[in-house]
Amino acid sequence: MTADRSESISASERAYQVIRDRILDGTHAPDTMLGEASLAADLGVSRTPVRVALARLQDEGWIVIYPKRGALVQGVSERTVAELADARFVLETTAVDRASDELRQRLAERLEQSIDEQRAAFADGDVRRFIDLTLRFHRGFVEAGGNTVLLELYDQLSDRHRFVLFASGDRLLTRCAEIIAEHEQLTEHLRAGNAAEFARTLRGHIAENAPPSAVGREMTEVGSSLWD
Repeated sequence: MTADRSESISASERAYQVIRDRILDGTHAPDTMLGEASLAADLGVSRTPVRVALARLQDEGWIVIYPKRGALVQGVSERTVAELADARFVLETTAVDRASDELRQRLAERLEQSIDEQRAAFADGDVRRFIDLTLRFHRGFVEAGGNTVLLELYDQLSDRHRFVLFASGDRLLTRCAEIIAEHEQLTEHLRAGNAAEFARTLRGHIAENAPPSAVGREMTEVGSSLWD
């Protein structure tokens, strides 16, 4: 592999990571048109790696490329938010239901430490840090099941989960104290091995933390098929 080829791959990966992160955190909001030339100038790279990065993001469903016009940010639809909630509920509750007592106790200790870190992030008003901690917190429930396939499936949802949390905006900050309290309840149910109460608490927790625009008919329909 030539040095130029290696540098091109590195630049493409860097462009992909930056543009994707900006979509996930709302810097590039849905319905924003991204220009290839302006992105290249902003990132300090040529247009080629940006073009490669945009093609990859289009394959993942984050943007739609319009030749000679730019790339339109898609974000996540309300139906996708509803389906994400459905999938997370299934994966997290299934894993916790199958977790051994040893794994549950070990995970509960780690999650309690995470909750302390969440409180600190909340006190500092650090939304990004709080979201990172929340993502890792919920991933822990799937880890408890000891099933690598379930964990791989869950990891595939992480970008969309991150997007949903950032899309909650100021509402997320106003609910931080309640979210932390719910995290404490989930941890207590995990430690006690109470799968039924864990599922009940998680159901309300997921629904409450969805962006207001996503809590509509579609979420109700998708959620009711599993929860009712």
